[in-house]
Amino acid sequence: MKKIDIIIPCYGSKNTIRPVVEKIFNSLKGLYNAKIILANDCSPDGVWEEITSLCKEYQQVIGINLARNFGQQAARMAAIEYVQGEYVVFMDDDGQHDSDYIPALIEKIEEGFDIVYASFEKKKQAKWKTLGSNFHQFTSELLEEKPKGVRISSFFAVRRYIIEELKNYPSPSPVILGYLMKSTQNIASISVPHKDRINGKSGYTLRKLIKLWLNAATSFSIVPLRISSYLGFVSAGIGIVALIIIVIRKLIHPEIAAGYTSIIAVILLFAGILLLMMGLIGEYLGRVFMTVNHVPQYVIKEVANIDKKGDVKNV
Repeated sequence: MKKIDIIIPCYGSKNTIRPVVEKIFNSLKGLYNAKIILANDCSPDGVWEEITSLCKEYQQVIGINLARNFGQQAARMAAIEYVQGEYVVFMDDDGQHDSDYIPALIEKIEEGFDIVYASFEKKKQAKWKTLGSNFHQFTSELLEEKPKGVRISSFFAVRRYIIEELKNYPSPSPVILGYLMKSTQNIASISVPHKDRINGKSGYTLRKLIKLWLNAATSFSIVPLRISSYLGFVSAGIGIVALIIIVIRKLIHPEIAAGYTSIIAVILLFAGILLLMMGLIGEYLGRVFMTVNHVPQYVIKEVANIDKKGDVKNV
């Protein structure tokens, strides 16, 4: 049987990770030689104890415990260091990704694709999150060169050689989607149902989602900088036209008093545009600064079911 690795970053999933793992093994029994890599992103709910318990029960489950909360993307990056299978599948820990469709993802890859995403036509989540997801699909085409017609999600399968390339990604704020899009355009998606969460609710707030989007938007594209440059040209043009109009009106009608309100409005407009442009430049410079200073992408505190060579062992 072909070997596949399944990577699951874990946070706040003490009550969900066990049924997720058991469901995966049931779904793939007799089809693949599957190994599950669970990366605990310093979850405060005691999920590491549950992970170590699973490692003792299942030889093909390995655990990684991060020293602090680095984020979902970094937890995935930590897990790929222990990949050994021909294919790698990424999933979430809440049970909304149906492991019964892992064989379908692998079959689609074997048609000749490098990456295959699960496409959820109807997500079981808040409406504002669905709107945000649709916006992300649109901006991914614009900023990350996502092929048109392909819908992306956090449930996807990848060929091993792409994962080996991903290991070279040094950024302390990794955006795996963007790096994959720069590695290959041989990508497809298949329709998969979105299940209800087993327990609890998503930990992603609006603030966290905006931060993730901004990270993705500025990691692999200079389009935001170009947009700010265009915006600067447009605003400068508006300012010149407005200045000409004001001078002409003053010459024709010298009795017109200076407009305090209009002056303040113009100042606020251009000040806002300048601050926006400076903020974008700051985002790019900050990423360069952190990368040059070798800010760690992740730090592994301890592992379970892994020997010194990185091979699976039984705890």
